[in-house]
Formats: sequence, C-alpha cells, structure tokens
Amino acid sequence: MSSSIKDSTTGNEGQSTGRSPEGEAPDIPVFEWERDESFRDSIGTVAEDGKRNWIYAKMPKGRLYNKRKIVSAILLVLFFVTPFIKVNGNPLFLFNIIERRFILFGIPFWTQDFHLFVLAFLTMVVFIILFSVIFGRIWCGWACPQTVFMEMVFRRIEYWIEGDANRQRKLNAGPWNAERIRKKGIKWSIFALFSFLIGNLALTYIVGVDEWKDMVMAGPAARPGLFTTTMAFSAIFFFVFAYFREQACIVVCPYGRLQGVLLTKESMLVAYDYLRGEPRGRRKKKQNENEAAKPLGDCVDCKLCVQVCPTGIDIRNGTQMECVNCTACIDACDEVMTKLDRPTGLIRVTSEQQLATGKGFKASPRVFAYTGVLAIMLTILVFGLTTGRNDVEATILRQSGMLFREMEDGRLNNQYTYQIVNKTMQPMELDIRLADPDMGELQMIGPQTIQLEAQGMAKGAFFVLMEKDKLKGRMTKIRFEVQDTEAETVDRAKSNFLGPIGSY
Repeated sequence: MSSSIKDSTTGNEGQSTGRSPEGEAPDIPVFEWERDESFRDSIGTVAEDGKRNWIYAKMPKGRLYNKRKIVSAILLVLFFVTPFIKVNGNPLFLFNIIERRFILFGIPFWTQDFHLFVLAFLTMVVFIILFSVIFGRIWCGWACPQTVFMEMVFRRIEYWIEGDANRQRKLNAGPWNAERIRKKGIKWSIFALFSFLIGNLALTYIVGVDEWKDMVMAGPAARPGLFTTTMAFSAIFFFVFAYFREQACIVVCPYGRLQGVLLTKESMLVAYDYLRGEPRGRRKKKQNENEAAKPLGDCVDCKLCVQVCPTGIDIRNGTQMECVNCTACIDACDEVMTKLDRPTGLIRVTSEQQLATGKGFKASPRVFAYTGVLAIMLTILVFGLTTGRNDVEATILRQSGMLFREMEDGRLNNQYTYQIVNKTMQPMELDIRLADPDMGELQMIGPQTIQLEAQGMAKGAFFVLMEKDKLKGRMTKIRFEVQDTEAETVDRAKSNFLGPIGSY
C-alpha cells in the first residue's frame, strides 16, 4: 500500500506532528494523508475465491490486555451469578418470551405492562446510541458476552492446548496425525463442556433458575422441552465459538453495522496516529544516501498490530466496521515503540478530530440531542414505574355477544368476565365490588373470594343487577374496585352496563 503525508501549504512530503509551532491545534489539519482505500471492498475473513480466511490471532499481552482480563473475570462472575440474584423474590433479569413474562432489575412486566417494557427497551436503545456516539465500539471489545467468552475463555483454552498463532497454523496445515487428533480432541471436548455450561446459563435467563433446578433434578425425560432447548443452545454456542467466531461480530451482529451511522469525528475509538506514523518503513542499520535522506514516521511496519487483531484488520487503514476496539493492537504497538525508545501511543484510544487537529474532546450537537432525549425517556419511565403500575392488574369486560336480561323482580342483568394478575411474590385473596354500591348488586359466579397464587392469574365471571331507574342511557358507566382481605382497594376498573333502548 502506497501512502504519504503531504504538506498542504508547500506541497512537500515529510514527517510532521500536525501541530502549529506555537503548540496550538489548527482548525483544519495541516497535513493530509493519502492512502489506498481499496481494502474497504472486501473483509479480511473472506478470501478472494470466496472461501473462509481463517484468522490466527497472535496472543496479545500488555497493560490493556491485563485490564481486560480483570474486567472479563468480573463480567464472567456476573454472567453466572446474576440468575441466582433475586429482588423481592423475583429474579434480577428474566426474558421468558414463551410466557410473555419479563423482569428487569427485579421488576416484573406482564402483558398489561407491555407499554412500560417497550419504553424501558427504547430507553436502553437510546442509551446505547449515546454511549456509542461518545465511546465508539468499546462495548464490543470489553463487555460484549460474545467477545468475553471468545477471547477470554475459548481462545485462551486454544492457546493453552495448541499454542500461539504460528503453532496453530502449522498444526492445521499438517496431516491428521496422533498429535493433531489428540489436541483437537481435547480442545473440542473442553469447548463442548463450556458450551453446555453457557447453554444452561442462557436457559436460566429465560425460564428462571428455579425452573432450571427443577429440570436438573427431574431429569431430561421429565422435562424434554427444556432439555431440548438446553442442548440446542449448547450446540449453537459450540458452533459459534469453535467455528463461526469473529464472523458473529462482522456478519451477524447488527450493532457493528450501526457504527457507520452512530460514529462521528468526535467519537472515541482505537485509531492509528497517521500524522506521527507515516510514511511507515523499516529501519536498516546500513542505509544508502537516498534512504538516509528520506524521512520516516514512527511506524516501522512490523505488522504486529495486524497479527494480534482478532478480526484480521489493519488498524492503520483507519476506522473499519470489523474493529471491535479490543485494544490488542495498542499493546502490540506500545511494546515495539518501547523497544525502539520512542513514545508510546502511536495507536491509541482517541477520535478522528483529535488526531487531525490535536483538540480535546468536544461534545457535538448530536450528543446533546441524544442526552436530552434520554433524560426525557428516563423521566417518563421512572414516573411510569412508580405511579403507573400496580401490584395487581384487573381487567373487567362485559360479556361479548350477550344482551341484558330482565329479572322477575324487574331489575336488569349484565354478565361480566374478569382477569386479575398478581404481580407480587405473595398469594392474595381478593374481592370484586361495585365502587358505588347504590348502583346495583354484584353476584359472583362460583367462589365469592378470588384466590391468587404468587405471580398468578385468575379468570372468572359475575353478574351485575341494576334497577331501571339507575340507568343513564343505553350504556351506563359502571366502576369496579378490587379489594384485599383488609378492604384496601388494590386496583380499579371500568365498564358499561347495557340497558334497553330509551332507558333514560
């Protein structure tokens, strides 16, 4: 790849820091880097013939990698411990799509709370957008479960069994001898075991840890559906971590493809300082006069930043969709710069604006706009969770397809159906009553008291009998109260009472 830095004022090629003599950052970059952009026509994981280009990433090391190991260890503990954490008897998180039950931070969301769940989800999306606009794709490289498991669990197991990148490449290129069969067998067995553990972990986030324990204790034959789901999860995770790998981030994950829309020139990302590094080139102990006269940047073109990249890109080409900001290239470059007695940070976490102008971070109007939207949505969400949500949700409807009936005593009769949801972890005994007893009489069909289990739901029916002189038209508004054993109203509902035409 041919690249150079040109002085836009003199037209001469040369090395520069991109800063003015007084040390102030100019508004417009002094130097412009010319580079070949043809690399954007393809991705590093696909060869020219369309086949998979397997990535052999060199094992990273350095201060940032050590920090990533600490962060990953904490996240792994949280991933496995979170399903066992309960708040007021509820799991901290639950995503039961089949039964349409969702729990966020210990707060259960039922079908009746779907509007609040959607609001919470949209708030999270806006937060992710705001986070990405400011910090770029740092989530992908440091906190995403796919990256944490791939880089800090499965790839480390691979390094331990098969060795570093060169040994892995040599092993896979060789014949299926005893050594290759032994190493592959051990690696895939351990991969299968960890995939099975992660499959069980994923199930606990869907059905809850109590349901998962019942499946384990009862055995596969007693819970074939859950067992099949667990094995399907395990097979998917084994496929992803043993074969699909970085393709999940490059091809499948929609978040990575959103970066082209979300990132701005002020977004923080892993970037190569082309003003300092270009023109790149290897240093020779003996140089001729022409080579000695040609100034070189700090990049010695060792390509270690490419060798450690888990997605196979060259960070020196600029911001790319495949980059997950894992910072492995920073550690590799800093190690080389230290050995050459040059300043570290040739590759660092910065922004395109800072690289070009030397200015510090400055929030763009987009950041302020997203922050304002997020603040408004958080306010609405908190208000909805604190005031717009009850522990008991009652739905009362007049029986569809049925007209009124006139009783022998002259009163009119309407039939209603009810559905009551108990969102708490405590059983309840409830009664349905008319908010205004003078409007008529309520007669339950079946037991007079409604028994509700913890997080249970009850359905039933009742009659309302009303005097004709109470009617206020063809449809008369009628209100109900759901009360507990202490006569405290836990929810209210409204409906209509149907009367004959002209009954007013």
